[in-house]
Amino acid sequence: MRHAAVSIPSNISEGAARQGTKDAIQFFVISRASLSELDTQLEIVSRLHFVNNNEIEKIQKHIDTVDALLSGLIRYRRTTK
Repeated sequence: MRHAAVSIPSNISEGAARQGTKDAIQFFVISRASLSELDTQLEIVSRLHFVNNNEIEKIQKHIDTVDALLSGLIRYRRTTK
């Protein structure tokens, strides 16, 4: 989970540093894939009862927010070539 969580901002940063739109978008998409991986791992942790439901809900809200922000960023970069 730590690896996926660190990968998200790392790929956003690398994408932001790219000059080409296509390259930047690719890193943002990779970041969303890491977010999806984290979401799946959170579901597993929840089903195995490793973390209480209140913590799961807090983390899920953050995941949802980051997903919406990344979707907006990708959409914006695709329309501003």
